[in-house]
Amino acid sequence: MKMQESAQDYLESILVLSQEKEHVRATDICNYFGYARATVSVFIKQLKENGYVTVSEHNHIYLTDEGRKIAEEMYERHQFLTDLFIKIGVSEDVAKKDACRVEHYVSQETFNAMKAHFTC
Repeated sequence: MKMQESAQDYLESILVLSQEKEHVRATDICNYFGYARATVSVFIKQLKENGYVTVSEHNHIYLTDEGRKIAEEMYERHQFLTDLFIKIGVSEDVAKKDACRVEHYVSQETFNAMKAHFTC
């Protein structure tokens, strides 16, 4: 599976949910996004097949090392960009939505330069 924006979003959601809950289940992801159970189940299966998550016998979803690496990168980008957009005057709701879009498309080089420039 090519690592698409939606896959990155799923991994990031599992990371965020795992910080709030002891165990993450497909229903938690459904609630997080507002998606149907079938949609989430298909995507979790793909993530599992590609080595980004594992699913326990109790249907608890865990990030693999590779999945966690991607999730943490996306989460860092999301948090940084949200904070940056708010600091320059964007409303919080718009900043969160825009950060979610931008985090997937900005190169690592540009993101690193932004962090260096705006983090003093």
